[in-house]
Amino acid sequence: MSEINILSPHVADMIAAGEVVERPASVVKELMENSFDAGAHAVTVELRDGGATLLRVQDDGKGMAPEDAGVAFLRHATSKLHDETGLEAIGTMGFRGEALAAISAVSEVELTTRRRGDESGTHMTLSAGEIQDMRETGCPEGTVMQVRSLFFNTPARLKFLKSDRAEASACVQAALRCALGRPEVSVRLLRDGKEEFFTPGDGKAASCVYALLGRETAKDLLPVSLRDEDMAVTGFTSSPSAGRGNRALQFFYCNGRYIRSALLQSAVEQAYKNTLLTGRFPACVLYLKLSNAAVDVNVHPAKTEVKFSQEKRVFDLVYHAVLAALSEEDRRGTVTEKPPAPQPVAAPAARPAARPDFYRSMSAETFRAQNYSVKNTPAPKKTESAPVLRSYEQPYQTRMDFSAAQTIPARSQEVPKNSAIRQEAARKTVENSVQSVENTGAPPYRLIGEALKLYILVEVGEELLLIDKHAAHERMIFDRLKEQGRELMSQTLLESVTLRLSEEERELLEQNGALLSGLGFEIEAYGEEDYILRALPADMDPADARAALEEILEKLKTGKAPDPQSARDEILHTVACKAAIKAGYDTTPEELRRIADAVLSGRVKYCPHGRPVSVVMTRRDLDKLFKRIV
Repeated sequence: MSEINILSPHVADMIAAGEVVERPASVVKELMENSFDAGAHAVTVELRDGGATLLRVQDDGKGMAPEDAGVAFLRHATSKLHDETGLEAIGTMGFRGEALAAISAVSEVELTTRRRGDESGTHMTLSAGEIQDMRETGCPEGTVMQVRSLFFNTPARLKFLKSDRAEASACVQAALRCALGRPEVSVRLLRDGKEEFFTPGDGKAASCVYALLGRETAKDLLPVSLRDEDMAVTGFTSSPSAGRGNRALQFFYCNGRYIRSALLQSAVEQAYKNTLLTGRFPACVLYLKLSNAAVDVNVHPAKTEVKFSQEKRVFDLVYHAVLAALSEEDRRGTVTEKPPAPQPVAAPAARPAARPDFYRSMSAETFRAQNYSVKNTPAPKKTESAPVLRSYEQPYQTRMDFSAAQTIPARSQEVPKNSAIRQEAARKTVENSVQSVENTGAPPYRLIGEALKLYILVEVGEELLLIDKHAAHERMIFDRLKEQGRELMSQTLLESVTLRLSEEERELLEQNGALLSGLGFEIEAYGEEDYILRALPADMDPADARAALEEILEKLKTGKAPDPQSARDEILHTVACKAAIKAGYDTTPEELRRIADAVLSGRVKYCPHGRPVSVVMTRRDLDKLFKRIV
């Protein structure tokens, strides 16, 4: 008996539907693209209960004749492709003839359509792909498609749908992406009876961007325009000062079709090199126009992935277009901004004479005498300049004799006998500043200093150790936060931070509110789209609050945190990164020494993201570099 079965057309349609219709948002995308292909000037999208209960798309396009409506829901039935030569230059949004068949196979569909110029229209109802009723009816010109009970006959797919709020958010984003690519079409979206957005349809990209992305985003965008023979790119890109913590506001379109393209994304971000802070991303809305034959959209049923026949030309065009927009902003700033008034330059502070024994090790007795037995001596004023390499030598020989700190007050005549509390405080201060010296078992070393305000230079025997202070400090903070358990201390901001989030980001914030609260964030809704950040983890710099929250939401959105523990770790990664000592910041010798102790003890080897925090150069390596040996 044969083990190979030929599936029935109905089962085959249900399987094929999974390639096109993943969730309600897929239906929104496919039906809106059909409206665009029909030449609509106005499209209205309505959804209820996240789109699973009802999805309704109405347009004023050319409509369908009765004979066309009768076959429109058959697989591979399309009016946009006639033979194989059409695949060489596809200029429509749809062409496979799969969308309507896939949607109707897993839902109940109601179609009302009237062709332009006809006296009457056609009304059809379908269930699981089968026509239940078809009759003549009166209706406006255009098409109305209602999709109800999505996945009613595929429980396996239905159970994987997210909450109504999450699915509605995905539908809104899908409709927004479609509308942003067609400024000449007026698009209105209603969600549970409430209008989410409305575009004027005046053909102006600026009006469309303003209506969909909001004033705060639109005001920071720069115009982009560049043509190269048979291809061109237009649109907008953000000012470097308006960088974001994620790529949520990067939109790319090819011949009116929304696409995801690592090539275009790389071209844009490459143009911002050396002008945008690390970890920040530009926002952009770019419309690429080129010959239909120069791009292949027949890569995936979702049609968001494309291949360019001349990738380098496309990359260069987008790169130079964005670069020109940024350069134009610089020129405008040079012309319009008033130069600052000259400020008097102070004479440089005199460099103190170097002690002849500065680079020699001191005994523990000498160290204590110089640091703890000073009587009524005022602290000298700091006259430190800012050289590239600062030397902070602290002889490590003192590490075995720090218990003497407990008896230091007895050596000074200024400490009263009844000052036990002050003695204890002094002892704890010393212990805290050298806590890793006593407990980590780090080998003896000499702290040479800091190079480029980023790398700590340490001499250990015959080796030179270079430590990335930011990466090492980030790991130290991350480990400490993890050890604290579930709740972290928070700091209340003197001035709260207002955040405008997308629908998807708002959904993520609602889902992970308890987790963020336990980690020190205090966020509350402020209006319909805005949130206010009132408190953040105690370790974090308030200046990094907005960027940190954007980065956290991006990680949650991209699925880097699939479970609660992973989500907590990802958030702690961000908190630790923002709280750690930054490259370019001045760092005290005590902080440098504490970081060096942690690295040399073996407690810190990698940053939370897996990068090494230190590299070692031996005496032999250096001798080879200087050609002392071969």
